[in-house]
Amino acid sequence: MLTYLVYLDLILSVALTAGGIILSTRLRNKYKSDLFSTLIYYQVFISAFGFYGLWGQVIVRTILATYISPELLLRFTGISLLLGLPFLVFAWMTLIQFSATLSGRKTGGWAVFSFLAVNFSILAVLGYLIANGKIKDPGLFIKYYYIMMNIIWSLLASYLIHLPIKSKTAIYEYDRRIIAPAISIIGIAQCIPLFFYTSQTWLGLIFIFAFFSGNTFLPVYLSYGTFLTAIAKHEASPDSSFEGFRTKFEVSSRESDIIREICNGLSNKEISEKLFISLQTVKDHTHRIYIKTNVKSRVQLINLVKKEAGPPVP
Repeated sequence: MLTYLVYLDLILSVALTAGGIILSTRLRNKYKSDLFSTLIYYQVFISAFGFYGLWGQVIVRTILATYISPELLLRFTGISLLLGLPFLVFAWMTLIQFSATLSGRKTGGWAVFSFLAVNFSILAVLGYLIANGKIKDPGLFIKYYYIMMNIIWSLLASYLIHLPIKSKTAIYEYDRRIIAPAISIIGIAQCIPLFFYTSQTWLGLIFIFAFFSGNTFLPVYLSYGTFLTAIAKHEASPDSSFEGFRTKFEVSSRESDIIREICNGLSNKEISEKLFISLQTVKDHTHRIYIKTNVKSRVQLINLVKKEAGPPVP
């Protein structure tokens, strides 16, 4: 039974990896944005670690377990796993770059250099300690390194998205509020099986599945859950669908402007500054929009616009 679960987990890992890369490639081809090129790099690096570092361990243990001593096998798998960690470091780096771009920030050369310098310094120290036999259980040491770093970089990515640069956010407020906490939750959830893992195969399989499935969240959400899909559809006939929305709910021209900026993720104050109207006027218009469309919040309004017309053209 356990053998079948291993095969099933491997098939799911391959399918999730292929799906994530295909969806990321489609997004890049559709929107012609470097943002999605970064997403592709993330998918490639994280998948490379998954197959080389994680499934590689399964294969190594399966093949060598009967030929070498347990102590030598432990050391060999530790070195093998360490050699897969550079892929993981590059994956974390591209995740930070992706999050920074979403938040309207620029990731300069010094930021990338510092990130790589810190992480590869840690890997160099780990490699030295493992090679000289100063760490009795390399796998255990690397496990806690992964848990600590994965949580740290996931939280940093969430922070960058959650607090974008004022008026320069590259993503809608609606999407930002979903993606930011999701990255943290996924990063922490992926580590939970590892806290309890020692040598239980079933826990290892759960971790591998959580690893591959969690890393496909971004391409799946950005393909099917975000405004981006509606934007592409909407570009074919600019503002025609939104005109139907305006007619249906008897929305005025000024109220349409307010709805556009709400969908763009601007706050009431930012809307007032952009449209050169008072803050109270924005609030009054917003209140009337809520009454006309029978919604009670910005999220409900955005969902309604998305459902009825796709987001209005900026």
